[in-house]
Amino acid sequence: MKDRRLSRFTVMILAGGLVFAGTQLALAQRANKKTSRLPVSNPEALGFSSQRLKRLHAAMQREVDQQQLAGIVTILARHGKVVEERTYGKRNLASRAPMTKDAIFRIYSMTKPVTGVAMMILYEEGKWRPSDPISKYIPEFAHLKVFKGLDKNGNMILEDPVHPPTMEELMTHTAGFTYGIFGNTPVDKMYLNRKVLQSRSLQEFIDKLAKIPLLYQPGTRWVYSVSTDIQGYIIEKLSGQSLPDFMQQHIFGPLGMKDTGFFVPPDKRNRFATLYRENKSGQLVADATAWGAPTDFATPPAMPFGGGGLVSTAQDYLRFAQMLLNGGELDGVRILAPATVRLMTSNHLSPQLMAGKFSIGSAIIRPGLGWGYDCAVFTDPLQAGTVVGKGTFFWEGAADTWFWVDPTNDLIFIGMTQRMIGPGWPNVEAMSQPLVYQALVNPQK
Repeated sequence: MKDRRLSRFTVMILAGGLVFAGTQLALAQRANKKTSRLPVSNPEALGFSSQRLKRLHAAMQREVDQQQLAGIVTILARHGKVVEERTYGKRNLASRAPMTKDAIFRIYSMTKPVTGVAMMILYEEGKWRPSDPISKYIPEFAHLKVFKGLDKNGNMILEDPVHPPTMEELMTHTAGFTYGIFGNTPVDKMYLNRKVLQSRSLQEFIDKLAKIPLLYQPGTRWVYSVSTDIQGYIIEKLSGQSLPDFMQQHIFGPLGMKDTGFFVPPDKRNRFATLYRENKSGQLVADATAWGAPTDFATPPAMPFGGGGLVSTAQDYLRFAQMLLNGGELDGVRILAPATVRLMTSNHLSPQLMAGKFSIGSAIIRPGLGWGYDCAVFTDPLQAGTVVGKGTFFWEGAADTWFWVDPTNDLIFIGMTQRMIGPGWPNVEAMSQPLVYQALVNPQK
């Protein structure tokens, strides 16, 4: 009799587990079947002036006409509805293929907020805390040294870290790491000489970093770095899944981001926008590599970069951004809790670091502009000299893709182009912000 009761109990547990699994599968399938488009509304109904939005259109078209950019896709959304979606120019200059709304782009560092969301999913599962030392999850980092300078013979002087770099410092680019491609310090040169970014796997990447000193004492500087790629390794360790599989299961699939991933499969290659750079004559030429790495994204990568490895569409990224603006939920699918989104998208830098001393590209960490977990955030837009709403968070990609999410005005803007950022590049992100907000004439709507 006891065995029979135990058997029934076991069956009940198994049945409950199957029901739960079936429910989760149904939710995932339902999310994947959802339309990837937000509803479209009239600009005036969402507080915008159609006449004034023509200034934004003219500015984007001008960059194409002046052959500064091959093509652009932009989406402006407010209150969960699309104000307008526009295309300009060509997806490929040689073939004259027109830019399309479903074009696929290399989004490079716009991957970082996605990795941040993956980390916050694991945070909600209790698998890490901001105050934890990174070495708790990466034992190879337990004995990192800090670069102090060079002696008279040009040899590195190393010292112990004042405190072990923490997970929060990893999430905010203040842990002591660098990138190697933006600086010319002895530590940056070690990154280049040891080909850190050309590692054949995330484990090899970590092993190389473990033998290179930190650039500075943790918490004392803000330096754009491989920190988000390190997070990709931590995601794999804590989840037991590859980074691409984790993101597909927990982010892309549930949100219906059907064209986002770490490579472009054969059946989608015809939508993949060509990447360009400017040559010495000031002309756009197709760019086969970026920082020594192929740009074709033709096959799954051996080392998936959490800091810059994704391709996506403007429509897909809008769904990701809308989920964050909604406090972690979209179309009945919850990815994060509202409190977790606030933690991720709030500034975590001290005033001492927000003094205009640190920057990457056109983004200067300054009074009014700080950094959250894997995204920049305006704490005081007027002080920072911009017209966006307070709490706006954003980032951009090296091929000139950009986005911002404005919680104050319940607004999202997505911009996608494919030109490597460098000397002479038109900063269309900076250009687009005042052009969007000058058209928001009824923000109370």
